Amino acid sequence: MQYSSELIHTMRQALETVMASVPAHQSVFGLKAAVAECILKAAAHGQTSYDGLVESASDQIQTILAMLTWGAV
Repeated sequence: MQYSSELIHTMRQALETVMASVPAHQSVFGLKAAVAECILKAAAHGQTSYDGLVESASDQIQTILAMLTWGAV
């Protein structure tokens, strides 16, 4: 899928916002990539607003953390 430069910028901003909300002690290896993937999937499904992308990724943070933490054990 091809995204406009404006949407790419919006997705990057959303990623940085979501990552800034994660406490340092919860920032595990692979988290940023998993959050970026979540944002890409949301955009692929038509979510193109900054707030919508942040909300989509934020809603998945705990699931992503659990998956990454459990996978590391």
